[in-house]
Amino acid sequence: MKAYLSSSSEETKRLGEKLAKKIFKSYPGKTAKIVALTGELGSGKTTFVQGFFRGLGIRKRATSPTFVIFRRFTFHVSGFKNLYHVDAYRIKKPKELNALGFGDILKNPQNIVLVEWAEKIKRILLRNALWLKFRHGGKENERAISIG
Repeated sequence: MKAYLSSSSEETKRLGEKLAKKIFKSYPGKTAKIVALTGELGSGKTTFVQGFFRGLGIRKRATSPTFVIFRRFTFHVSGFKNLYHVDAYRIKKPKELNALGFGDILKNPQNIVLVEWAEKIKRILLRNALWLKFRHGGKENERAISIG
């Protein structure tokens, strides 16, 4: 498990950007690349996602899709075509996502799936998900981020 201490939003975004570049340099596997983000409200998940978008060259602003559950963004890098940004905060039962075709999204190796509040749908995420935990640090803008 790797641990990072971010002292600003920009540092958190740079970590997201760095991870995105590492993921798209890898060849798509048999299923989607899943990045599962956990942590309390305001701990930096969406800020990280903004940097991740930047790392993939997606120019749209990342905002939490809390009320629409997920958004799809198209891009073409190294065999990947879609990035799905999921916000599971309002999900009561993970199976609710299946009605939206989420299982097919997870099976498609051309997809990258970023899931905020991933702990709420852990049962339906694939085992190959990369888990990141965000926590508030000791100072106002400080964030502790664990990967693994």
